[in-house]
Amino acid sequence: MEKSARRRLDCISRHLVLPPQTNHGLQQVLLLSNGQVKSEEAEPVVIGGMVLDIHATPSIPANPRTTTPGKVSYVLGGVARNVAECISKLGAKPFMISALGLDMPGNLLLEHWKSYGLSTEGHLLWIWKHQDIETPVVCNVLDVSGELAAAVASVEAIEKFLTPEWIQQFKYNIRSAPVLMIDANLTLSALKASCQLAAECKIPVWFEPVSVTKSRRISSVVKYVTFASPNEDELVAMANNLSGGNVYRPIERNNGRKKCSTETLFHLLKPAVWVLLEKGIKIVVVTVGSDGVFLCSRGGPSFMRIGCEGIKPFVSNGELFNTVTASCPSNLFSSPLDSEGSSFLFAMHFPALPASVVRLTGAGDCLVGGTIASICAGLDVIQSLAVGIAASKAAVEGETNVPSVFNLAAIADDARSVYSAAKVVFHQSMP
Repeated sequence: MEKSARRRLDCISRHLVLPPQTNHGLQQVLLLSNGQVKSEEAEPVVIGGMVLDIHATPSIPANPRTTTPGKVSYVLGGVARNVAECISKLGAKPFMISALGLDMPGNLLLEHWKSYGLSTEGHLLWIWKHQDIETPVVCNVLDVSGELAAAVASVEAIEKFLTPEWIQQFKYNIRSAPVLMIDANLTLSALKASCQLAAECKIPVWFEPVSVTKSRRISSVVKYVTFASPNEDELVAMANNLSGGNVYRPIERNNGRKKCSTETLFHLLKPAVWVLLEKGIKIVVVTVGSDGVFLCSRGGPSFMRIGCEGIKPFVSNGELFNTVTASCPSNLFSSPLDSEGSSFLFAMHFPALPASVVRLTGAGDCLVGGTIASICAGLDVIQSLAVGIAASKAAVEGETNVPSVFNLAAIADDARSVYSAAKVVFHQSMP
């Protein structure tokens, strides 16, 4: 009884007690519609970058060392920001921790949260705003098909201001969250501080690698991570970093992607996947572009629930739960495939959905956001990933990284298509 009362008091106090200001030159911003405190349910916590993306899309194939006609646009981005916005628009209430400058990019990013209603009651955003912060900006050069060809990132503010000391001030939020999502823009020390706070209360942690270079930061927190969502290149970089060598190689391409079956593609990725699982990550979600997604764990389908057993469903998100479960019945993949031994590698393949692609830069973030929102709603991991892929499809068909609104019926229909086509591609003991 005493412990229960203490947890309830902690939950209340985290909204009543403002974090101490260690630097009075910084401005705290709390977005809450009417200033009232209301927290009957814990929010998923998202820590990472809010970034202004500059997208340059040529109208014809670009030639080096000269200008090319096309379109340049400003898009609100940042892996963590995109994920948080997606979670919010699917009905959950993320608590985001980030840093912005007192400049044009910072103002655009902050105003967006207000204009789309993301600052309404229960949708919380804690940021540092300061004249010395240069709001993170990334310039993306796309090819004519919308694929990323090159990018330059100026995101030093995330590393400089999202410090362990700053994150520590939100320990109550992190310790009571259904899940903590961190992006690899954070420094090694900030990543570790975030994960340690989550570990104290056994809060599942989702690690988003961000890029090949930053994906290697997994080494500092791998023992805390429940979910990781690399693409195939990030997967290889993470496996090499964790194994201390350069054993694993990206898949060779011939005129684009090497043509092979789903089973063959997984066979090529399997050794790197197993490294991540052996190091302690419970669930690995590997995105492989138009070839879909691999969902991997040790054991079998029921083993995937181990990382989610502490997650409390977000009651207010019942519409998402009810709509999806009507289309995607749970336990479709169950006990006959389960194995007691953790030496078994279990992998499922989920197909990508046909889409009228406008741009691809928000696809992975909406996949993560859609999956997290669904897990928080009470759906299982397999159902949740199907929703994530449906959200990803909606993202690539729009001009922004996150659609202005999600059509829940369309998301459920697309999730059903993915869910019904998912299949087990590997379930064997590993040497």
